Amino acid sequence: METLQRTANRGSLSTGYDIDNSLKLEADNTEYLYKANDAGTNRKTFTVSMWFKRTELSNDYMQLWHGGENGEATRLGFYGGTPKEAIWVDIGGGSGNTGTLSRSYSNQVLRDTSAFYHIVLAVDTTQATEANRWRLWLNGEEVTSWSQRQYPAQDYQCSLEASIQMKWGAFNATYYKMCGYIAECHYLDGVAKVQTDFGEYDEDSGIWKPKAYTGTYGGNGCYLNFDDSASLGADSSGNGNTFTLNNITAADQATDTPTNNFCTMNVLKGGINIDGTIYNRLPLMTEGATVVGNNSTNYTFSEATMGVTSGKWYWEMKPTVDANTLVSGAGIATNTNLGFSGTSGVGNFFYHYDGNRYVNGAGTGYGAAWTTNDIIGFAYDADNWTLTCYINNSSQGNLLSGTADLSAETVIPYMYSYGTHTYQWNFGGYHVNSLSSAASDANGYGSFEYAPPTGYYALCTKNLAEYG
Repeated sequence: METLQRTANRGSLSTGYDIDNSLKLEADNTEYLYKANDAGTNRKTFTVSMWFKRTELSNDYMQLWHGGENGEATRLGFYGGTPKEAIWVDIGGGSGNTGTLSRSYSNQVLRDTSAFYHIVLAVDTTQATEANRWRLWLNGEEVTSWSQRQYPAQDYQCSLEASIQMKWGAFNATYYKMCGYIAECHYLDGVAKVQTDFGEYDEDSGIWKPKAYTGTYGGNGCYLNFDDSASLGADSSGNGNTFTLNNITAADQATDTPTNNFCTMNVLKGGINIDGTIYNRLPLMTEGATVVGNNSTNYTFSEATMGVTSGKWYWEMKPTVDANTLVSGAGIATNTNLGFSGTSGVGNFFYHYDGNRYVNGAGTGYGAAWTTNDIIGFAYDADNWTLTCYINNSSQGNLLSGTADLSAETVIPYMYSYGTHTYQWNFGGYHVNSLSSAASDANGYGSFEYAPPTGYYALCTKNLAEYG
């Protein structure tokens, strides 16, 4: 649990206000939402508030929100220059504007792909003091350190004009597309609010968490909570400002949210073995960091974002592409022994594709072989040092039987592969593979192909708070 609290629990804890759903966005699929601004949209005063979890760092420009472009754009996202992954704010003008584009980049960079962030941008160009014409907060704290900060002129008219498109998650179908999850998306038309209108600090942990917004939205304002899978662009503000979906389907609705953050695979942690030497290599990941690929004729390895020291946990993996006879394995590793060399490495415990198990590099017989489209289940008991693996819900027994007890260490879901492979991981949050059963754990969290064994739970922050 300590690892989670340190690296992945920001804004992700049990709270009186629960967010049930988020929307998964994948740049490769050109997924975003858009709507033409209505006539009468306030071009001087507005607020954007949203939660997001990144799953890919492109070192390029990515946009969270795009207000419109007529000459210059008004937008919020990430910078692809120096420093990469800094917060990027443009206050751009349309027809009749006074002054030129204001462009700003923070010194702070946002590279954590395991946590949800909360961001609020409030613009009011009617203010006489230029520093008050726009302000930005991240996880409850105002961002004040900028490598470049520019302010619009007083009464500057932004590019939020009638018929100009507002978007969530992209600039357009070609450029600056978002990879990750977005939730609790508010746009307030003609209203400037602050961060405490949307969130608050937890009195016990000090973590910034969501709260219900109770203010007004203005005529072109909207609230997207993604609760209706049949209409993921629906506006819940009461204004009826529904957004059009671009390549988004009901399958892109997720339960990975700021109030219950689920484990994913870690886009920042991985390696490759080339001629016996280990090099850092960012894994090839898509679909909300639940699909891991390998296109190298070398051994590569990847790990998940959450580790545990206690409790009982369940997750699933499905191999879907195999061009190299499934030279691969999956299981767990200890956080102090994540070094890897082929099928060796102290602290690695793998269920191998051929039915063998590999424990610290030594291969022995274990269970049945698995192949593409099998569902491989993992039930890890951190209290008793057992890992039961399943093929299509058929138990293969305790993979850790007879091994040294390392349960005092933090254990992380882990995998390796050789050659061209694709693996779909399901920790209970978002999953790309279709499920015939959609079974949850005993607390009602997660959605799996097979029901977790009795007493085992999905790797998410609400379960970790109770059992981890």
